[in-house]
Amino acid sequence: MTSTVYFMDFKATFKDSGIKKLHRLVDTAGLSQCVKNRDLVALKLHFGELGNTAFIRPVYIRQIVNMIKNAGGAPFLTDANTLYAGSRGDAVQHLNTAIANGFAYPVVEAPLVIADGLRGRTETAVEINQQRFREVYIGTEVINADALISVAHFKGHELSGFGGAIKNVGMGCASRRGKMAQHSGLGPKVKEKKCIGCGDCSEHCPAGAIEIVDEIAQIDHEKCIGCGECILVCEQGAIQIQWAKSGEEFLERMVEYTLGVLKNKTGKTLYVNFINHVSPACDCVPYNDAPIVRDIGIVASTDPVAIDQASVDLVNQEPALPDSCLSTHTDAGADKFRGVYPNVDHLHQLAYAEKLGLGSRQYELVKI
Repeated sequence: MTSTVYFMDFKATFKDSGIKKLHRLVDTAGLSQCVKNRDLVALKLHFGELGNTAFIRPVYIRQIVNMIKNAGGAPFLTDANTLYAGSRGDAVQHLNTAIANGFAYPVVEAPLVIADGLRGRTETAVEINQQRFREVYIGTEVINADALISVAHFKGHELSGFGGAIKNVGMGCASRRGKMAQHSGLGPKVKEKKCIGCGDCSEHCPAGAIEIVDEIAQIDHEKCIGCGECILVCEQGAIQIQWAKSGEEFLERMVEYTLGVLKNKTGKTLYVNFINHVSPACDCVPYNDAPIVRDIGIVASTDPVAIDQASVDLVNQEPALPDSCLSTHTDAGADKFRGVYPNVDHLHQLAYAEKLGLGSRQYELVKI
């Protein structure tokens, strides 16, 4: 079955601004069909780590908020707390970070609700009975919402290869226990020849699993929670993913969590991916590297698999920007995410999501 993915570029004129085009895109994609009068609508996004500037601009979010209100819904902006140490590890820090990054009520015109509560423990178990999980643990306020609108910044990701709608929903809506379950089995390894013993990895490890011994980082895999924070902070590239379990298994766990989030949302979801400032790493890091391709546009669909497949294809058909981190896979048509993360089979998340019935990788791209 072929799904429809709607697309708008960033070209604009005085008479047809980007904001007007965004309204047409989201409306055409079916917002009014999934949001009904008096629905409580979870608008799931990423508020960005402090220091990161690649996240979606709040002014765009306000437009979608107002569209939800016009459809009769009551929107709230939401995300779940992080597993790793950072500026979003509990609801207090998370809300302060969101406001500092521009997501204050006077700007976005909607309240902020952290889906899994003060310390990441407000969760609901959802039975899914799949290969990796019998049940998954989701932030309760996402489960309680009547409808879900995913608004994702499409970019690279150090564990999943890329992050789009599937990751925004599956990983992003999981409680802390749910995030731990998805990461379980991932073990970073130290390339001793590259390690300079600076201690940045030890300082940033949320589990206290790293210490410097004889000027070399040592990882205690009994303590390690597999969050990947050490991989991101190591400027020497001395820490890499060691797949204690297969990379495919991690991606399957994330997809099964997406299945759990969507279980009670049939016909009540919409997905919007912003394909701009396509940074090589997640918005979870407290900085953002130069984008790997030009700003492409925004896509919207009711199918989370189709929208992510279309987003991958749109990125890959572009030539890499000359000042990006890419040194291979730079030509138009080359797999940019494989170039950034050569050991991650990122497309497996789409194949498994299709297998579970979350959507179709076959799509028609309709330009707005």
